[in-house]
Amino acid sequence: MAKLAFLGMGVMGAPMAGHLQKAGHAVTVFNRTSRKAEDWASSHGGDMAITPAKAAEGADFVMACVGNDDDLRSVCLGEEGAFAGMQPGSVFVDHTTVSAAVTRELYAAANARQISFVDAPISGGQAGAENGVLSIMCGGDQGAYDRALPIMEVYSKICRRIGESGAGQMTKMCNQIAIAGLVQGLSEALHFADKAGLDGRAVVEVISQGAAGSWQMSNRYETMLDDHFEHGFATDWMRKDLAICLSTADETGASLPVTALVDQFYKDVQKMGGGRWDTSSLFKRLQAL
Repeated sequence: MAKLAFLGMGVMGAPMAGHLQKAGHAVTVFNRTSRKAEDWASSHGGDMAITPAKAAEGADFVMACVGNDDDLRSVCLGEEGAFAGMQPGSVFVDHTTVSAAVTRELYAAANARQISFVDAPISGGQAGAENGVLSIMCGGDQGAYDRALPIMEVYSKICRRIGESGAGQMTKMCNQIAIAGLVQGLSEALHFADKAGLDGRAVVEVISQGAAGSWQMSNRYETMLDDHFEHGFATDWMRKDLAICLSTADETGASLPVTALVDQFYKDVQKMGGGRWDTSSLFKRLQAL
């Protein structure tokens, strides 16, 4: 069993830290809104700290799941950042979806302190975090990944190192690119079925068993037809991720025409007041046309 710190008690981080505590690890948590950290500690029997540095003191592993590049920098760097409290030889594991650029920046800053840094963004949504069945895609040194793997396996169904620092974030971009196209395609299929006077549920029952089937279809079509868009990943966060994808595509020379188009569709959803609706709300946009 290890001494751990977990930074970020959002809808993903809180249950992930809970799985670690339940597995027998000694977990100290930090959250910018301290009430969330207090509630977690009260519910799970772990400890809380008032700064990332305090949370990281003496920890073998420090895990983070925060919001964006700036949030990640703020919990890592400075006198109160986690790096200041970490001991040489410890490992920082970042589960946030951020740019590969900030990942490499923090990888270098960590190495300067003799700390290992693994970028390990996650997929599977809130349900995946709560049920401990996340998919984790990792970048960083092989040795650091090997040491962190038994910890990450506590809340994952698959965890794989893809390559050097930044490779995990690049893989998460592939994930978001694929999801954007899949959700738009499903939305259009349900919209077409409605306009054609077909029973959407009956249509999906048939086509989901063939080549059109996907996780999005199996898990979201009913809530989409029921006009319920409060499941999982919010549109605001998806637009943040797609901005990273599109910016990186410009840097690498990749062509992402569908992703760029769907990003604008999500912008329409935000204008409808749906920034906190989940990503399947692309269907609601079509209904409103």
